[in-house]
Amino acid sequence: MSELIKHECGITVLRLLKPLAYYKEKYGTPLYGINKMYLLMEKMHNRGQDGAGLANIKIHIEPGHRYISRRRSIKPNPTAHLFKKIQKRFNELYEKDKEKLDDVVWLQKNMPYTGELFIGHLRYGTYGKYGIESCHPFLRQNNWRSRNLLVAGNFNLTNVDELFDHLVEIGQHPKEKADTVTVMERIGHFLDEEVEEMYVEYKKKGYSKKDITPLITSELNVKNMLQRAFKKFDGGYVIGGLIGHGDAFVVRDPAGIRPAFYYHDDEIAVVASERPIIQTAFNLEVDKIKELDPGHAFIIKKDGTISIDEILTPIEKKPCSFERIYFSRGNDASIYEERKALGVLTCNDILKEIDYDLENTVFSFIPNTAEVAFYGMVKGMEDYLIDKKKKLIAEKGNNLNAKELESLLQFRPRVEKIALKDAKLRTFITDDSHRNDLVQHIYDITYGIIRPGKDTMVLIDDSIVRGTTLKQSIFRILDRLHPKKIVIVSSAPQIRYPDCYGIDMARLKDFVAFQAAIELLIERGMWQLTQDVYAEAKSQMQLPIEKIENVVKKIYEPFTNDEISERITQLLRPHNIKAETKIIYQTVENLHQACPNHLGDWYFTGNYPTPGGNRVVNKAFINYIDGNNERAY
Repeated sequence: MSELIKHECGITVLRLLKPLAYYKEKYGTPLYGINKMYLLMEKMHNRGQDGAGLANIKIHIEPGHRYISRRRSIKPNPTAHLFKKIQKRFNELYEKDKEKLDDVVWLQKNMPYTGELFIGHLRYGTYGKYGIESCHPFLRQNNWRSRNLLVAGNFNLTNVDELFDHLVEIGQHPKEKADTVTVMERIGHFLDEEVEEMYVEYKKKGYSKKDITPLITSELNVKNMLQRAFKKFDGGYVIGGLIGHGDAFVVRDPAGIRPAFYYHDDEIAVVASERPIIQTAFNLEVDKIKELDPGHAFIIKKDGTISIDEILTPIEKKPCSFERIYFSRGNDASIYEERKALGVLTCNDILKEIDYDLENTVFSFIPNTAEVAFYGMVKGMEDYLIDKKKKLIAEKGNNLNAKELESLLQFRPRVEKIALKDAKLRTFITDDSHRNDLVQHIYDITYGIIRPGKDTMVLIDDSIVRGTTLKQSIFRILDRLHPKKIVIVSSAPQIRYPDCYGIDMARLKDFVAFQAAIELLIERGMWQLTQDVYAEAKSQMQLPIEKIENVVKKIYEPFTNDEISERITQLLRPHNIKAETKIIYQTVENLHQACPNHLGDWYFTGNYPTPGGNRVVNKAFINYIDGNNERAY
């Protein structure tokens, strides 16, 4: 994506199901678990580069020894920094007494991160919170092992205020109104209740306090606790947790908005936000890794027993399509094919726009994540040419001489690398007052491949959200090559509505599609529609959440997709460039065709999978009319 859109987050949970000595014997190192966690997290760095965190629990450890280790980092390259700090302890041990690195009993008693249970997290600071205290995993401490809780997640909730108020009503005093704190304290509350109820029951039966503790840790009903804790959550989430005595869980939301995959055998159990990182870390075939069903929890008990339980009743499945378009790693087998299909499905509109003139058109992409869609676009153009060549040969037959036939067979789409992103420059730009000047130079261009005044350039991007980089940088630098026309193609449809489930797209005014619709309303004397929608949105806010509807859809209803796209082109075209410009968007129908199993499209259609989404979009519109720059959730 040419624009920087941030996204929360990536998690992984790993449980070693054998004693530490087993991994030392089989794999030659007692650090098997920590090494795998490094690989899992490093391969998932695309999901968060503002912070990283890791926690570990030692299940079989005597009282008096530390059994929870946690470290977090917000340094540049936080994952590498995190593990470098952890590795330092083991390097020092090697230098002082390397034989102890082979003594698994000593290691577990004396060294951190030598336990059986891990949780790792990577995050983007999408809400302006970059401090170490915003990094997961969060830790809720207690002197009872079964009441300690570590929580990390890839999530955003639309009803944090209600959940927070409930915690206050039951007597808690959360340290801040943030979704991570609220989630942890809510799960912690029901964990406390579950433990307390078990304690009272065993006490009635005459068990001593000392004897009750192992009974609780072995018989704690994690499923029941999660059902109570997650009952009122509204949002998109995959939330993982470790309980101090050794139970662990990962819960996925009922609509399957955020992704989660798992694998287990007799050695390990692992859950992660993406499938290919599990494949890579454990050298597995793709069919060995399963998707965690919506509304379900992957639960690992202290004794290693694994269950997959329905925690919440699944609703219509709406996995986030942006995961497929942009966020997830492109080396997942199905994502790769879907991104290629997205590129293929833009070809008809492109051919119409260039008047089928492939001889004078150069195809490229805006680095780097649009590259796979670019391959699909090129394939679509090649398929078009093959059909055209077949028809021409059938028509002319023997009238084609050898030179003409050779020329015809050699003709193919012109493909070049035109734009190259300077990532270091982008990282440097932090001062808003000088941003506009520097942003023009984020991309470099390849000179000498465009015939001035004759060639059309077609570049595909993952998505166009705000269009700022297009207007301030890309159009300007491409115009230096003096093309006849510049066509920018979005492999995603027009983004019209806020996301409230984890992607950093919160305000309507930021979306160029919304700006285009407002301009068209003003131009056509239809401003009153915005006032009517405003009044309706305010009245909707008084309804029970389950009855709220997205009334902002009415802002777009008077216009076709092409009218919105044409106005977007006008809005993003710099006034001082010479080339013609055109922006083409993917259709929602084509998106569904390319990604048939990931129909979460609320940012394109306004069809939110949870009631909280409708409330958020209406609130976002109210904020826009009121001139309120706050987020709607």
